[in-house]
Amino acid sequence: MSGQSLLAFLRSGSFAQKPHSDAISATIGALAQAALDVRKLTTQGALNAGFASSRGSENSDGDIQKDLDVVADGIFLEAIRQVPVALYGSEESTGAILIDPEKPLALAIDPLDGSSNIETNVSIGTIFSIMPVFGDPKSDPEQSFLQPGTSQLAAGFFIYGPQLALVLTVGSGTRIFIHSSRYGDFIEAYDSVSIPMHASEFAINVSNYRHWEAPVRLYIDDCFAGAEGPREKDFNMRWIASLVADCYRILIRGGVFLYPADSRKGYGSGRIRLVYEANPIAFLVEQANGLATDSIHRILDITPSSLHQRVPLVFGSRAKVERVARYHVDPEMMSERSPLFGNRGLFRV
Repeated sequence: MSGQSLLAFLRSGSFAQKPHSDAISATIGALAQAALDVRKLTTQGALNAGFASSRGSENSDGDIQKDLDVVADGIFLEAIRQVPVALYGSEESTGAILIDPEKPLALAIDPLDGSSNIETNVSIGTIFSIMPVFGDPKSDPEQSFLQPGTSQLAAGFFIYGPQLALVLTVGSGTRIFIHSSRYGDFIEAYDSVSIPMHASEFAINVSNYRHWEAPVRLYIDDCFAGAEGPREKDFNMRWIASLVADCYRILIRGGVFLYPADSRKGYGSGRIRLVYEANPIAFLVEQANGLATDSIHRILDITPSSLHQRVPLVFGSRAKVERVARYHVDPEMMSERSPLFGNRGLFRV
């Protein structure tokens, strides 16, 4: 066995010193067991009756639900009822669900991220965020989910790909565990992930180019210009349209991911959900020495206004995310486009 098991990590002395460590450990363990059940469903693909069918209705956040979205949500909710979680906030639910007001934790979750990719056999996943209960969960169950991302105690995602992997942080680095059928557990494959600084990849859906604001177009134009352009470097574009898959690649290989706000109806405030998508991804990325912003501001500093609030999301190698912010704040002062700094390469990374 190349690394410690998830169970051993959750029982380790360093983890045991954290606030609510026993409750967090039990919750992560329950999520891992539930993920195995979801994995069984996803590996059967079209052999599951109605696996890719839409239910003909939208979830609380306006996205079309698929049958497996709802099934996965039920699996995780049932698992969470057995551990010290007071509140459950899901993409598939209108509001927060009160489980036990005496328990210390709130769990925010996207049970099946990327479910629109199910029928095309693209990696999908489950994203989660664990927070302390805040306020009175009986009278205002949503209040616990309106804390900034800096309040998170743990976060992670499962990715149902060629391997079943768990990417996890409890605030002391980002770790990756791979499920081993041989050992019957998740085994640590990377104990201290650090996003490479100098990658030549960016991820964005270029089909929306005409809808982007000028700073985003400018940034991508400079990438497209390659070695002959102001960046003096050739880039590769990657876009999986699965947040967990794009994030996993960036954690391993570096680069930058952009899902900006744009001029389309419903996209003016971005499209990624802050509480149960952007915040856990940002926590993982920052713990891997990267950065995550809403194009300008740090994601983890944003105080949510609702459980299903949307935000723009840019994350990845720190210098590249900072560069995107500079294009937004003052694009005319970018070194490549300013005669004063153009030849010095002050910001060239």
